[in-house]
Amino acid sequence: MLTCDTLFNKKLFIYQRKGGYRFAVDAVLLAGLTRVNPSDRILDLGTGCGVIPLILAHRNLGKRIVGLEIQPDLAGLAQQNVEVNNFTEKIQIVEGDFRVITAEFRPGSFDLVTCNPPYRRLRSGRLNRDEQQAVARHELKSSIADVFGTASALLGHGGRLSIIYPATRLAHLLVTAHHYHLAPKHLTMIYSDAASVARLVHLECRKGAGEELRIVPPFFIYREDKTYTEAMRLLYEDGQERDGEFTQSLVK
Repeated sequence: MLTCDTLFNKKLFIYQRKGGYRFAVDAVLLAGLTRVNPSDRILDLGTGCGVIPLILAHRNLGKRIVGLEIQPDLAGLAQQNVEVNNFTEKIQIVEGDFRVITAEFRPGSFDLVTCNPPYRRLRSGRLNRDEQQAVARHELKSSIADVFGTASALLGHGGRLSIIYPATRLAHLLVTAHHYHLAPKHLTMIYSDAASVARLVHLECRKGAGEELRIVPPFFIYREDKTYTEAMRLLYEDGQERDGEFTQSLVK
């Protein structure tokens, strides 16, 4: 059974399986915090239902977007979402394993790679019985090293990788980035609210860049009254009216 959620004051429609993997606010954060140039050729690794390419296309960001998804059901759903929202000329959905997809694209084919990867190691936490959710949450089919390896192979010199990840695994993220010669350049710490510890990080890395890392002001999702901050609200909306039909948890 599918549900239809909306973003941007009901201008963007996203179909998802009711009992399967459903995107969370971390995907919205990644799409909103990623810096995109008009000429960027973009690859979204593990695109799921296609939410990140859809948001970028809705905002008219980038030149061309490829969404890559290993799970056939999700790839089919992403293609359906692309067609429903009339983005077939800008977004291409490819079903495949990004650990070996480098054979299908030439080195340097992309200027920007985005990824909202599985957060949990194989032996951390109980695996969800639903396969879609298990693959999205645990490193069953890919690891963070696979993400960086693919990005390094497919980005041209100066290309960027934009990724969101748990703050508790930031050290691992930085070490992996350096191993694959993708220099961390732009770091945002993400908090539920001003009284919380950081829950997520958004990191932009650049291929072939120097070591200087810019740590920008923190991003807060909620105010003290548990309503969205202005910064968070703008990631969900085009205008001033709140899209009240869509709510998600902080971490998938």
